[in-house]
Amino acid sequence: MTEAHLTPARSGTVAHILYVLRENPVTALSFALFGFFLLSALIGPLLVPYDPLATHADRVLSPPSAQHWFGTDNLGRDVFSRVVVATRLDLVISVAAVALSFAIGSVLGAIAGYRGGWTDTVLNRCLDTIMAFPLFVLAMGIVAALGNSVANIIYATAIINIPFYARLVRAEVNIRREAGFTLAAKLAGNSDARVLAFHIFPNALPPMMVQVSLNLGWAILNAAGLSFIGLGVRPPTPEWGIMVAEGANYIVSGEWWLALFPGLWLMLAVFTFNLMGDGLRDIVDPRRRT
Repeated sequence: MTEAHLTPARSGTVAHILYVLRENPVTALSFALFGFFLLSALIGPLLVPYDPLATHADRVLSPPSAQHWFGTDNLGRDVFSRVVVATRLDLVISVAAVALSFAIGSVLGAIAGYRGGWTDTVLNRCLDTIMAFPLFVLAMGIVAALGNSVANIIYATAIINIPFYARLVRAEVNIRREAGFTLAAKLAGNSDARVLAFHIFPNALPPMMVQVSLNLGWAILNAAGLSFIGLGVRPPTPEWGIMVAEGANYIVSGEWWLALFPGLWLMLAVFTFNLMGDGLRDIVDPRRRT
């Protein structure tokens, strides 16, 4: 009975996703690129031709060739292998930070928007305090204080992103807490928590999905920026920001490939996440499920 009940819902969801992808070719392209990066993160380290940490003195600063597609760096390490392996770490940092900020910001914003009063006032003052700082500078301060580990980079990126979700959810919930469907749900005997979780919050998801896609790209840039200034992931761990920072020192001397290929990979990842926003919004929008 359970399988028979769930199957139509699952098939309807899949059909809706496929419809959204067919309707917008740009969205389909962005999801295809996301699938490419996801596969690179999952199985890329198993398929790369060279060990990303292995040094070779006889191959130092070799230009792109059939043996080394993206060339080699100043220690003879294969740049292509390092770029592909770095995909996993950068995606983990981005997705974990955005998921954490999404969860915390959504809960705080939903409670403040639904209850109002002093709860709303206190939350807004806390968010104002966070947003009073330049966000990248705040992330630098957090990582510098806690230490430049992957976990601390995730925490710092999540903290500076919480206000975006909290304020967005607060506004959406505040608009809908007196709507007709909300009052009908209360009259049907639903508790405030159930009304908020199952009736109001799903209607706030579409604009949040656009924010999620933007923040995924920004989180990658934030991690790369911290690594570029020496506060991110520690070398010799492959990471796009570190590779761009190391390669920038060799651009003047003509070794352009050291910074170009990690930079292009980083740009393509951010471009992919920015394109996914409209598609994610349409997929989760209850009004489009017809």
